Amino acid sequence: MTGTAPVLRPAAGALSTGTRDPRDLWPEHARRLYDHLVALYGETDPLPTLAAAWIGHQRSVNTQRSYARGFRVFEEFAREHGAHPMAVKFALADSFRLYLEVTPTWVRVKGGRRGEMVRTGEPYSEASRANALSSASSFFTYLDKVSDDGVKNPFDAVQRPYLDPDYSPTPGYTEQEWATLVVTARDHHRVEAYRKRAYALLLMLYTCCLRIDSLLAARVEDLGYDKGHRVLLLEKMKGGGRKKKPIPPVTWDALQDYLGGRETGWLFCTASGGQLDEPAVWRLLQALAKRAGLPLRGPHGVKGDAVTHALAKKDARPDKVQSWADHKDSRTTQRYNRRKELLDDSPGYGIGADLAGALNEN
Repeated sequence: MTGTAPVLRPAAGALSTGTRDPRDLWPEHARRLYDHLVALYGETDPLPTLAAAWIGHQRSVNTQRSYARGFRVFEEFAREHGAHPMAVKFALADSFRLYLEVTPTWVRVKGGRRGEMVRTGEPYSEASRANALSSASSFFTYLDKVSDDGVKNPFDAVQRPYLDPDYSPTPGYTEQEWATLVVTARDHHRVEAYRKRAYALLLMLYTCCLRIDSLLAARVEDLGYDKGHRVLLLEKMKGGGRKKKPIPPVTWDALQDYLGGRETGWLFCTASGGQLDEPAVWRLLQALAKRAGLPLRGPHGVKGDAVTHALAKKDARPDKVQSWADHKDSRTTQRYNRRKELLDDSPGYGIGADLAGALNEN
């Protein structure tokens, strides 16, 4: 089952004899994965270079991050079972699927050393299992592309978890709840110095229907004016495209109040001027939700709420909402609509009301 690694020609990210190192061009998550794998396999093994080049081959930063995370899980499994990741066959690949169903996840040791982790968490969720399997499969697909002789993908016949497209574990907020959250950010954020930033950030995410990674990658220089509209030029849309996003007046005013005349740098930055990251936004939303008495959630649920509320408007045109939300496929937009309808139109409400009336009569 261990086998030997296939012989491959150098990948796009492989080392050269020139004065410049191509690895300098790799995106962040490719470099991190390379460093992690070199520490385990050494620089002479082809795995670190090929895996990092595969990550760099992905267009979206979200995909790069997700695949790198999933691949680490697969690599650890293969290594613990005595196999080189590039030499895994179907039997071990299928065992990886079963492993993901029962293995506890890594969690930080409370009160332990910095970075100390232990496998005591809940088993991987269906979404996490699907991601790990997709990551491993995508890696072998890449190996097949860069190999002279071809590489059989051992994950082609491995069954993936079924993910219901109409189900989301993230709790959705109503429009009134969103108003409460935004007011909390503006007036009641625990750190007064960060209230303007929090207020502008939430409005940008919600009223412009943005992905968090796209917004955090934006710079002040990307703000502009086009045909009567204040706009934000986004360079890192899903799939790698560019798009101008119109900014509503209420959001523009909040953004200018936060910037305070600043004309350069990250649009949303830390106190020292560095780029604000997703974990910081996640912590912000958690803190604001607690303070507002709302269910806890992360930044990736914001866009879904914006789409759902836009579709619920009386004069909503699904095609306009689809374009605003940057959904290439109209079925993606309609999934948000169905999720809301499954809750709002539940027959259980009518049954419950009738039963409550009968109980009150008795």
